[in-house]
Formats: sequence, structure tokens, C-alpha cells
Amino acid sequence: MGRGIAQVFAQRGWQVVLSDPVQSQLSSAMDAISRGLDREVGKARLTHGRKMEALGRVEPASDLSPMASVELAVEAVSESLPVKREVFGQLHRICRPGAILASNTSSISIARLAVASGRPGETVGMHFMNPVPVMELVEVVRGPETSGATLSAVHRIVKGLGKTPVEVSDSPGFVSNRVLMPMINEAVFCLHEGVGTAENVDAIMKLGMNHPMGPLALADLIGLDVCLDIMETLFDGFRDAKYRPCPLLKSMVAAGNLGRKTGRGFYRYGRRVPVDS
Repeated sequence: MGRGIAQVFAQRGWQVVLSDPVQSQLSSAMDAISRGLDREVGKARLTHGRKMEALGRVEPASDLSPMASVELAVEAVSESLPVKREVFGQLHRICRPGAILASNTSSISIARLAVASGRPGETVGMHFMNPVPVMELVEVVRGPETSGATLSAVHRIVKGLGKTPVEVSDSPGFVSNRVLMPMINEAVFCLHEGVGTAENVDAIMKLGMNHPMGPLALADLIGLDVCLDIMETLFDGFRDAKYRPCPLLKSMVAAGNLGRKTGRGFYRYGRRVPVDS
């Protein structure tokens, strides 16, 4: 998600600092951004020259110190409240007064992040959809103390990226994942209880509900660990049994079968094969 966010900002003319403490991750991210821009060139939406200009606007950094002069910092670390709060605390100490601190969190309360940020008026959710260069929506999450000026600025920025901002209030899972993740979780229950195979569950949702991708294939794309984190956030937030993560989802994450990023989830990758075949 972070590399996709960096790509769309750079492509739209922003100077971008892309920070990760692991050098191999930075190198991988820069390679992925270059490949993503190549796809834009291949579709004639970008010239090679413009691609090189965009790539040149991305500055890889192994720490957060270059963030001192940014107007907007977008956090896209793992879906863990302690990790995110640590990053927000560092950003508050480093970023100039008035800089907006945004989270790409898909489920965690903006209010809880705002406490760590030290600047609740300038803390906001910017939930990009995956894959970032392709998907139009950015779910803009208004914390209880997010200022009107911050919201206006974020709406303007999102539109400048060629995307559509849709504003929601702060609540576990917001709208997108409060609706999406229970559907994915129920699809996992269908597989777990033998109601249908992975391919049949996905085929029914694609052919019967006109979804472009089945829920189990989508879970593999998102990452099963991320899906589990979000379901646990929903369950913790609402204490409602309907948000209980499926045992199969928990066991797959425990086994390290996280989807596309590990080569195995509900399907095997590169060649997609159902895991029960």
C-alpha cells in the first residue's frame, strides 16, 4: 500500500519521501514503483520521460528525519495499534507544526491514533483502496477532533490525485471494512464448514453478485493477516459475535499462509490453484 500511495503522489507531481527502516524493503518498493509506472507507459497514459520524472520525485529514506519539512505524512505500516501509535509519536516530534498526519489504516480508530499524534486537529484517516494506482476511492475518516481545515485540505489533495474522497465518521472498520470483512469472513466460514470449495464460493459471488473478484481471492490479495487484524478490531470494538473471526482464517494466518505475498492462501500462486485441490 505504501509503495502504491507513493507512486500516485509522485505521478501527480508531488515530491515524496518513502521511508522504511529495512533497506531491502525500500529497494523492493522502488522497483515496484518503477514497474507500476512502466504499466502506465504501456497503457499510453504516461510517456517514458514523465515516468522518469515521477520516479525522480521519490526519495527513499531509512528513517523519518526527512519528514521534517513535509506538508502531509501518510502512514501505511502494519495494521497494529501499538506500531501505528509509535510511528505517529515519532512523526509528531519530527514534522513541522501544521503538517497533516494521515493514516492509511483500514480499521483502527483515528481517535486512538490522534492521542499519540499530539495534534488531533491535524490527524485524519486516508484509507486508500488496493491496488492504489487503480482504485478510485479514498475513504476520508474524520476523527472526533479533526479540524475542518484538515478535512478540506485532504479532500483537495485526494481530488488532485485523480481520486474520489468519501468522508465517514470514526468507527471500527469505518464503512468499507465494516461491510467487506464480515462478507469475506462468512465466505471463509462457508469453506471451513464444507458448504463450497474456494473456487465455487468465489464463482457464486462473481457470477451471482457481479463482484469482479471472489471474496476468497480478494482476501488473498489483501493478505489474510490483514483480514484477521481487521476482524479482530471489529470484534474488539463492537463485542458482537457476528464479527468473530473464522477459525480457519486464524489457523491459516498462524501457519503463515497469508495469500499472494507468501505464495499460498486460499489459492496457490503464481499459478492459481485452490488449496483443497
